[in-house]
Amino acid sequence: MNPRLDYYSASPKAMKAMIAMEALTSNLSIEPALLHLIKIRASQLNGCAFCTDMHSVDARRLGETDRRLYSIVVWRDSGFFNARERAALAWTEAVTLLSESHVPDDVYAQAREQFSESEMVDLTIAVTTINSWNRLAVSFRQTPGD
Repeated sequence: MNPRLDYYSASPKAMKAMIAMEALTSNLSIEPALLHLIKIRASQLNGCAFCTDMHSVDARRLGETDRRLYSIVVWRDSGFFNARERAALAWTEAVTLLSESHVPDDVYAQAREQFSESEMVDLTIAVTTINSWNRLAVSFRQTPGD
């Protein structure tokens, strides 16, 4: 699969805004290791090989284990994730698949047990940011390793 275009050079102003959003997301209240888990899960749901690869590499650099990385796709059926991670992964799925679920009340309640109001906003901003990156990478066929 060949990339369709280089979106960084095609629209530098738009990409500057995306990069600023990413920088903001990285400096909010959600811990970096958890950020990578949600970025990987959203990227899996969106079929974004580029972002799934990139955030798996980044998560490993932070000490994440291969076993947990391989299990993100089946997080509900594994015992490898704590309550906070499970709540974040459920929230990530609901926000990413918005048209399917409209973010159910039980998913919100589960997340609120683990995250403060400000963390909920920060978590949601992180999920929406990775979804934006996924849409760029998938639409323009950015491949892993680029």
